[in-house]
Amino acid sequence: MEDNIREKKITELEFVELPMIPLRGLSIFPNMVLHFDIGREKSINALEKAMVNDQYVFLSSQKDENVELPTPKDFYNTGTIVRIKQMLKLPGDSIRVLVEGISRGVIEEILFEVPYFKCRVKPLPDAECDADDPEAEALMRTVLNSFDNYVSINKNLPAEVFASVVTIDSPGRMADVIGSHIDMKLEDKQKLIEILDQKERLSKLNELLLKEIEILNIEHDISSKVKNQMDKHQREYYLREQIRAIQSELGAGEDIDDEVASFREQLEKLELADVTREKIEKEISRFSKMQPSSAEATVSRTYIETVLALPWNTLSEDNLDVVRAEKILNEDHYGLEKVKERVLEYLAVVSLSESLKGPILCLVGPPGTGKTSIAKSIARSVDRKFARLSLGGVRDEAEIRGHRRTYIGAIPGRIINAIKECGTRNPVFLFDEVDKLGSDYKGDPASALLEVLDPEQNKEFNDHFLEVPFDLSQVMFITTANTTETIPGPLLDRMEVIEVSGYTEEDKVRIATEYLVPKQIKENGLNKKIITFTESGIRRIINNYTRESGVRNLEREIGNICRKIARKYVAGQIEKVSITAKRVEELLGKKRFRFDVIKDKKDVGVTTGLAWTAVGGVTLFIETTAVPGSGKLVLTGQMGDVMQESARAGISYIRSMADKLGIAEDFHEKLDLHIHIPEGATPKDGPSAGVTMCTAVISTLTGIPVRKDVAMTGEITLRGRVLPVGGIREKVMAAHRAGIRKVLIPAENESDIQDIPEAVRDDIEFVLLHNVEDALKQVLIK
Repeated sequence: MEDNIREKKITELEFVELPMIPLRGLSIFPNMVLHFDIGREKSINALEKAMVNDQYVFLSSQKDENVELPTPKDFYNTGTIVRIKQMLKLPGDSIRVLVEGISRGVIEEILFEVPYFKCRVKPLPDAECDADDPEAEALMRTVLNSFDNYVSINKNLPAEVFASVVTIDSPGRMADVIGSHIDMKLEDKQKLIEILDQKERLSKLNELLLKEIEILNIEHDISSKVKNQMDKHQREYYLREQIRAIQSELGAGEDIDDEVASFREQLEKLELADVTREKIEKEISRFSKMQPSSAEATVSRTYIETVLALPWNTLSEDNLDVVRAEKILNEDHYGLEKVKERVLEYLAVVSLSESLKGPILCLVGPPGTGKTSIAKSIARSVDRKFARLSLGGVRDEAEIRGHRRTYIGAIPGRIINAIKECGTRNPVFLFDEVDKLGSDYKGDPASALLEVLDPEQNKEFNDHFLEVPFDLSQVMFITTANTTETIPGPLLDRMEVIEVSGYTEEDKVRIATEYLVPKQIKENGLNKKIITFTESGIRRIINNYTRESGVRNLEREIGNICRKIARKYVAGQIEKVSITAKRVEELLGKKRFRFDVIKDKKDVGVTTGLAWTAVGGVTLFIETTAVPGSGKLVLTGQMGDVMQESARAGISYIRSMADKLGIAEDFHEKLDLHIHIPEGATPKDGPSAGVTMCTAVISTLTGIPVRKDVAMTGEITLRGRVLPVGGIREKVMAAHRAGIRKVLIPAENESDIQDIPEAVRDDIEFVLLHNVEDALKQVLIK
């Protein structure tokens, strides 16, 4: 009786000073009985103070339950005034407390925080609500229906809970009791505690109830699906076990024992390092304990079979006959002297020293020059197996190093696969198109190749699938590339680069006569009695129907002619034919390419330059003109940035030497200069046209004609020095083909003259340039 009187007084008081305890992860409503454990020193002090006084304490929820030592900003201001009904000390200095909610309250002031929180609390009784209010009645019925639905779905709540709620006639109390039984977020419960209007509280409660019902329905659907799936898996497992039992009765299980015995027998025959042998033995033991039809057994079997199939101890015996090897290389390929010389050197050294590691060669040159096919000939000349891996467009590092066995469908890298297929540990291995490697999120294959192509590391090459080292040091690696510019520096550093230059016209005539024509005649079912090729016919194909450094298109056009002749022969239109230059035009149609031939001997502002392209050297006629203007420089003909910079450098040199050259010093203010390189649709770049453009501009500004039958190449500086450039061999061949017999080249390129075929070298006069003045002396006609 006294307690009820005291409770009534508390709700009627304007303020009351009470100890305060922050709750972690809990909320308490008025009219609710709840027990909880406390262990924090401040909370225990507050509890003891309340017990000494009148057993009343204020409870408020922490905003973050993980805060160990809360401050006033860490808990809500609105909470519940409760009366302590029971207190029990637990082991470990914690206390279990049973409390009953009395009334809502809000903290008006925190009196002190140590040794416990003490607050001035304003009691918040429920707002008045008429019991006969139709809206309140409707809300209570709606909430009861929702709660009934919630209880039927939530199996954690006993059915009696609903019966205890039905008898409540106060809207606010009903909301509090139901809210205490719903499993919802702490923030949502706090919203209900802070709502004083009873009808508003019911409305909010119904909203939260409907949300929780939807969540429970979704959870129920998920649980049902999971249960059905588990039942299905259990059924499948039971059936599989029955199959295994039947197979065991029929003796099918004996197969795995035979496999294990076979694996152990193969392992005994191999001479392996202790680490490798131990790894394989361990894997065989694991495999023997697996179910034969399991996915894991399949992965293990594949691994063991792959490892045992590798040629750990098998080496091809090299044929070290240098004379025989040279004969085979010459039979298969014309030219390529540097490549052949390097291979023969290797064979000679191997015959003297058996400890030599396999060389790592990089053949760099234009397409169609025989880089790939020479690798096959090298393998044949030394009696080794041949393996080829095309790297063009490869972006996945696993192509080189393989996949780890944790991946589904894991396989070794293509290097190990190729070695396994060769059946020998020292094949000739060709990495084709190494300059066209890619990289993306799957890794960088070029970096993976670093270990493969390093003589100091590839003795213990580690494929991700094998997980044991494999010796690649005896492999003769050959790589091919069209250019070294796109090959990463560290990778290029590990290879011995051998330049494979394009073929001259004489080379192509020789190759066509000795190799391509006999090959295509045979492939197209003809013979020498039916068709013969004259030298003039072959030259016509080379000069007017192909434009390349190699001979791939030349062979294609020879084959095209052979097919046309074969058709006419079968139709009875011819019996024998000789392919002359005229007949070539009849069979292949109009000429597709032309080469510049020098006709005029001189012209003002037009110079003959030399350029290198992927299909060989070409001549360029650089034209310049000057018109009245304001000093603009116009550059046309698809010039790249470097070539444009060379032109500007030439203009600056001319301005600095204007007085000496007899040019008006203010030409750059009164004249617009236009430099044009014909065949404007073809992009051009590089610094080697610097001296040519500079000479053409000087001719235009002085009015002195330039000899067009003299070609030149070289980069210039602002001081007029001529610097060395590349591609001298191809450029000189283009000049010779155009009828030019005097070529000006940088003095520092003098050593490159030796690379030019002797027949061409003897037919051309070479002038070495140190500066622009040397070039002007040779080409300006005064």
